[in-house]
Amino acid sequence: MIILVFLILHWYLSLFCQSFFHHRYAAHRMFDMSKTWEKVFFIVSYLLQGSSYLSPYAYAILHRMHHAHTDTEHDPHSPTYQKNIFALMMRTIRIYSSIYRRQADVESRFMKGIPRWDSFEKIAHSRGSKAVWMAIYVAFYLAFATHWWMYLLLPIHFMMGAVHGVIINWFAHKYGYRNYELADTSKNLFPIDILMLGEGFHNNHHKHSSSPNFGVKWFEFDPIYPVIRLFNKLGIIQMKKVPA
Repeated sequence: MIILVFLILHWYLSLFCQSFFHHRYAAHRMFDMSKTWEKVFFIVSYLLQGSSYLSPYAYAILHRMHHAHTDTEHDPHSPTYQKNIFALMMRTIRIYSSIYRRQADVESRFMKGIPRWDSFEKIAHSRGSKAVWMAIYVAFYLAFATHWWMYLLLPIHFMMGAVHGVIINWFAHKYGYRNYELADTSKNLFPIDILMLGEGFHNNHHKHSSSPNFGVKWFEFDPIYPVIRLFNKLGIIQMKKVPA
């Protein structure tokens, strides 16, 4: 039971950081925050994402490229141009890594307003840091795992961010329903998005890419949106437009 609780907590807390800070803030700037709070969320993201910590800088550029070139040969991760899920993952990792290392030729329009903390990320994004987090996960399992099959869950912890990404980048462009007919293959994965904290409403997001609420229909509940509204009321962030 402890192992399953740990997996669920890691899944949702890591996903929250990726959706709230990396996606909605870094990539789309749906709201503003001070540099102090920005650094707080850098640190929180590192602590909760662990070995799969993602650079907000590289993530934001990669995601902006996806929106600009959706389902074309220039899309960093399109099932239309990748023959299987593993090819898509490898291409995404390769492009992400080249952006992070400043080796990619990135258009200036994709770099505007992206949060950066290079000195922090030299540690947080290092191989040594990833190895330490992996060792922590293994130690936790050694202490609390009660069945051999539980150890098969460890790769999910090791690559949590990539697992979240591929669910949307592959499955949300191949399966699901569409509220909007767009010039891409984006779809909404679930009528009620329990697993992905609103990220599964991908078709809605491609239609309204600047909206902090990914749900559109009455049954499409985006659980991160109320948190955004709460953070706005507390002064942690400043929403650019608060819906009535």
